[in-house]
Amino acid sequence: MSTAKSPQEKKALSLAKDRRNLYGESPHSSRKNIKRGKQNQHQEERRTANQALALINAGSSEEQMIAHEVAAETRARLHRLDGFKKEADRPLGDFIERQQERRERSGMLDGQPKRDG
Repeated sequence: MSTAKSPQEKKALSLAKDRRNLYGESPHSSRKNIKRGKQNQHQEERRTANQALALINAGSSEEQMIAHEVAAETRARLHRLDGFKKEADRPLGDFIERQQERRERSGMLDGQPKRDG
């Protein structure tokens, strides 16, 4: 059971615990895009493995076949390492800081965009 908190304590807790997606997606689309990213990564791994294995022909020696198989496995592992990675959402306080910095750079803190001239 929580104890009664002042509005300032509530605000501090909110800034620390609430999370925001800094990537710029809505939470609904990011749920779909996580699945899509994993799907694309797995498809890319299969494609690179199949490309390496397609180099093997019927007249290849056993040593060549083993070399191509090892090459396919290494390429697939490299693609897996460089592939899709989920990013955790950031605390609301960080999100607000980044927003303020962006507004300062663009000159929008006073409510009006900065104009040259």
